[in-house]
Amino acid sequence: MTRENFEKLVEEGLDLIPEEFLTKLDNVAIVIEDEPTEIQINKVHLKKDNVLFGLYEGVPKIGRGAGYGNVLPDKITIFQKNIEAYAYSDEEIRMKVRDTVWHEIAHHFGSDESGAQTAGKRLIKI
Repeated sequence: MTRENFEKLVEEGLDLIPEEFLTKLDNVAIVIEDEPTEIQINKVHLKKDNVLFGLYEGVPKIGRGAGYGNVLPDKITIFQKNIEAYAYSDEEIRMKVRDTVWHEIAHHFGSDESGAQTAGKRLIKI
């Protein structure tokens, strides 16, 4: 899949987020990379048998105190080649992208791994 088409899928995933969450999504950049770096893999202690589809790096909203400010944006990275390697069709890629976008945004709002895993399933009714 071309990067342009993949970017459209990420945008589609973002478009499905209810306005009440979008208006609270601040100081976060969403980027697409082919695969995670070694630093990113080590940061999350990824086991060899696991694959990273996305990664949130930053300070979750619930952890931001009164002194939070003048900081670089948080970063959500969606890993295109990893998603494509585990999807069997364009539709499955679309669904994995959507779920990954929701998962990482849930981390931005402070969800732990368990909460982030169910975020898309609870909030998106497609």
